Amino acid sequence: MKTQIKIALKYLLVMTILTGIIYPLLMTGLAQICYPSKANGSLIMKDGKIIGSELIGQKFDSSIYFWSRPSAIGYNPIPSGASNYGPTSDTLKKQVTARRVLFAKINSLSDESVIPKEMIFASGSGLDPHISPEAALMQVDRISQFRHFDITRKEELLKKIKDMTQAPQFLYLGEPRVNVLMLNLMLNKI
Repeated sequence: MKTQIKIALKYLLVMTILTGIIYPLLMTGLAQICYPSKANGSLIMKDGKIIGSELIGQKFDSSIYFWSRPSAIGYNPIPSGASNYGPTSDTLKKQVTARRVLFAKINSLSDESVIPKEMIFASGSGLDPHISPEAALMQVDRISQFRHFDITRKEELLKKIKDMTQAPQFLYLGEPRVNVLMLNLMLNKI
């Protein structure tokens, strides 16, 4: 019996060292060598300060910027999560209706307009950094109006949205998408 306990403890120690120390260090080292930007959170720097990450959504509610997908957690990356409201929830229905009305109103859309789902439903993580190209295009008129863009600058903005649209991963995973932070940073340069 004592022999089995000794073997079990030795095995526990060896596996703890292998899987708890050596493997994480090896993977961290490989990530730092092969993908240093992604391994460090894809941070975006401006004037020596971190202004965000390509991987984490941020709140943009100004009329001169593209709006992000709603977040049930206020874009806080620490408790990442959703509201967990089900399809029969009155609270969810009220939130979705309010978001639909606000998005349509602020973007001067008709009541019949089909608003992309990511602009009215919060993401499962609460941190989704992307919106669909359709959601971005629906916001162009508002942004152009509040930034006093002429037709040339508006066309440049439309071209930038097209250029910044990412295809589905491996051509079939997910949907076309646009990173809102990157889009808003580009917007400041037009």
